[in-house]
Amino acid sequence: MLNEADTRAKLIEPKLLRSGWMEKMIVRDKAITKGMIINDSGDRLPVRKPDYILYYPDRNGMPIAVVEAEAEDKSHLAGMQQAKEYMERLGVPFAYSTNGRKIEEYDDFRKQQTTLEDFPSPDELWRRYVEGKGLKELAASKMNPLIYPYYPIPDKPIRYYQEVAVRNAIEAILKGKKRLLLTMATGSGKTYVAFQIAWKLYKTGKIRRILYLVDRIFLRRQAHDAFFPFGTAREELVGAESISKHKDIYFATYQTLYSEKDGKRVYELFDPDFFDMVIIDECHRSGWKRWHDILKYFSNAIHLGLTATPKRDDNIDTYAYFGEPVYDYPMRQGIEDGFLAPCEIIRVFTNIDRAGVLNIIEAKSRGAKVEVPKGVELKEYYTVEEFEREITLPDRTKRICEHLAGILESTNPKGKTVIFCVSQPHAAEVAKELNNHFGPLFRVSNYAVRVVTDEPYAHEVLKEFRDSEKDFPVIVTTVDLLSTGVDIPPVKNIVFLKHIDSKVVFHQIIGRGARIDDVSRKFTFRIIDYTNATRLFDEWDLPPPSPPEGPSDWYLSCKIIDPETGRGIPKASIVALLAPSKPITLRTDENGSALFKGVPRGSIKIDVSASGYKKKETTIPTFPAPDQYVTITLEKEVKERKELVKAENVEVYIAEEGIVKVNALGNELLEAEYIEYCKNGLIKRVASLNQLKEIWKDKSKRIKFKEDLEKAGINLKVLSKILKNPDADEFDLIAHVLFNAPIITRDERARSLLDMRKEFFEKYGTKAREVLFELVDRYRIAGIDEIVNWKVFKTPPFDKMGALKGIVQIFGGLDELKKAIQQIEAGIYPEFGG
Repeated sequence: MLNEADTRAKLIEPKLLRSGWMEKMIVRDKAITKGMIINDSGDRLPVRKPDYILYYPDRNGMPIAVVEAEAEDKSHLAGMQQAKEYMERLGVPFAYSTNGRKIEEYDDFRKQQTTLEDFPSPDELWRRYVEGKGLKELAASKMNPLIYPYYPIPDKPIRYYQEVAVRNAIEAILKGKKRLLLTMATGSGKTYVAFQIAWKLYKTGKIRRILYLVDRIFLRRQAHDAFFPFGTAREELVGAESISKHKDIYFATYQTLYSEKDGKRVYELFDPDFFDMVIIDECHRSGWKRWHDILKYFSNAIHLGLTATPKRDDNIDTYAYFGEPVYDYPMRQGIEDGFLAPCEIIRVFTNIDRAGVLNIIEAKSRGAKVEVPKGVELKEYYTVEEFEREITLPDRTKRICEHLAGILESTNPKGKTVIFCVSQPHAAEVAKELNNHFGPLFRVSNYAVRVVTDEPYAHEVLKEFRDSEKDFPVIVTTVDLLSTGVDIPPVKNIVFLKHIDSKVVFHQIIGRGARIDDVSRKFTFRIIDYTNATRLFDEWDLPPPSPPEGPSDWYLSCKIIDPETGRGIPKASIVALLAPSKPITLRTDENGSALFKGVPRGSIKIDVSASGYKKKETTIPTFPAPDQYVTITLEKEVKERKELVKAENVEVYIAEEGIVKVNALGNELLEAEYIEYCKNGLIKRVASLNQLKEIWKDKSKRIKFKEDLEKAGINLKVLSKILKNPDADEFDLIAHVLFNAPIITRDERARSLLDMRKEFFEKYGTKAREVLFELVDRYRIAGIDEIVNWKVFKTPPFDKMGALKGIVQIFGGLDELKKAIQQIEAGIYPEFGG
């Protein structure tokens, strides 16, 4: 009977070739994941590798099936479960398990399993694919975006989930779907996926003009750069002054398109049918009311939304507009696949944060000094949500910074860190405290820097911070500027000093740390939480709110006034949310009045804004008649800094601290789990210590045994590192895990050999002893397999002794050399009785 390797070569591959699967259609043992990272050193669980992935029409096209191979003497059904798992992960509809004699097929379209003698041909599977997907018209199409090649970027090969996202989006578009949503974790490559979708559709003539919509300038530049293969067909819209209509790919911010020129919004300067596709990046954010107006204008285009945030109560409008995502790649999956970094959470509470409030009367009785600015009313209590918003607490800031400095000192004081603060002044105070602590130590002035909108050189500072090869700055303090969209791979620590209620914002922030950075060897990240923000690690989905009931036959009438003058505010913008994803925008007339007709009975949430006034969100009733209305006041926008109550000499100390390692969204992953995983795998292969000895003293059995362990994801080097015994002999390591035997290091075994077998070494001449001592040292460094492999004699210093041929002459023959090496093995493992 043939083993698996021979079965593949002699039985399975000939069958594939006979069925028409050419070499250019077959990919063998392709690692589709990187293996989940299990510690700070970047050690990983094993990668996932299907035996075969079949592509149509070739490997530059699309995957269509997976094949799992088994040895000839195993059942042809044995690999089906594994094949189905790969099928689901790769998003393909056909899975095969075979022992080379019989073939088991699972067709996901029919949800049926069938035993076959031969593989279906490529054209047969393609026919079944397009029929199953409802895309028959593509069967003979030469300009098919599904199988048109991806644009190849050498340092960024497309990942399996990105392929699935691209394919699902294109299939939905080909079926006539006009609104699509891709939900993909921060760091998983949403922009790259959007580019490949656009590339395939553009190159096959399905679309021509594209608008890429963002809400920040650096995101516009980032997207423009990512679409570089389109060359001069790209255009960045940076203002309303000069708009070219001769390009194909446009990149713009909401703010630019929503600004006015000649009495029109900038987007209205384009014909409504100008764009074939509009891509909305980070579409979950608050700008949705604006992008909704823009999308409504370009209503005939395909609308592709990109978000990192699964459905939440605070982004329900996004999902109501686009529908359920055509593909969802959550952070949990990215970490399990090894494309995103796992994290460690350190939760810390000061005494007043744990209490939840600061009692001013009590604080004063204990010696606190409270300063109240003119015109500000002092409260009796201040909640944690009001710290640094209504009241500033220098002692709390100082104590937290001291504690944070201690964490950085004990981990890595040069580990890149982003600290999210309450306000710009708060960010300045935190930067000052940490600069005073670490600046003298490193003799730098920019250990900690503030990156906020008021800093004129924030983008230049951020550029240096993002550079993996630059040590400084180490810390940036910010408020909201770095919460989304910014790619900072080397960030090791995410610190929460501000209270957060939004799960969307929380997950966007922690996404800043989820990227892996090989340059700085950052494989995990740390969340240091002083405000209990990590309570927002929970289930992704929340039920959507109930839609308004009853007919839409009432009126929403309101008047927007300035409370100081009592006059109506003309041209105020009112956005009424009649239902999720269905905002209606109206402007007030010269008297500040606005009237909406045909609205649901009950109450409606509205957002009101006007130039020079603070934005206001409120809920107002609707009325059966248009002459009834609600008056809404807007406060003047005050540009000067708000004065805060200041409380000093407040007793602040660290009251509680806890650490938990997580792989994603609160799922604990401790190194102990890996030890248990290894133990369970070893138990299946070794029943007794004697059996382990029998395996270990036979070179061929030992090597095969270790290869089997590697395939199962049991890495003995990683295991020894976790057990804090990196120099342990592998035999002793396994014996310890399975039978609780003491761990003996290679150095200890080597010294025992040299002490107990002196007569063995003394019987050889000087040159031979030199060879033997070098072999013992090689064992001490690398283990037993290093000295029983003839290749060792090609390395220094053996190469200068004439390599293997010269070493054989020194020992007087090959047999004598073999006997000497066997004696070393026996001396290293005297308990084997050899």
